[in-house]
Amino acid sequence: MARILLCDDDDAVRAFVKRALELDGHAVTTAVDGAEGLDALTAQDGAFDLLLTDIRMPMMDGIALALATARDFPGLTILLMTGYADQRERAADLQALIHDVVTKPFSLDQIRAAVADALAAATGKRLRA
Repeated sequence: MARILLCDDDDAVRAFVKRALELDGHAVTTAVDGAEGLDALTAQDGAFDLLLTDIRMPMMDGIALALATARDFPGLTILLMTGYADQRERAADLQALIHDVVTKPFSLDQIRAAVADALAAATGKRLRA
């Protein structure tokens, strides 16, 4: 299936989402913040199908990570997560760079569906290119 980079500073959320996506057969690499996520992207030369990141994190937040990812790996699909309305508003300025923003809290089915939708859109984008 897909290679997914998951960045979230909340251990419980990270474990829950990782487990959910692995149930669908995805290979999931995790990072605790944007800086660690960017390091993983760089080390793998962007070889992921999806970046799934929380917006509000220490060190480097998800907005900064999304901007760096779009700059360095423009073909990588980005899906953001947040539980804060003000962070969702910040993400609105990134519509050209991201696929969507998933609102926390979410159910297992909701995050799996959001990821499936983002991956389907990414596949369609690659086919049109």
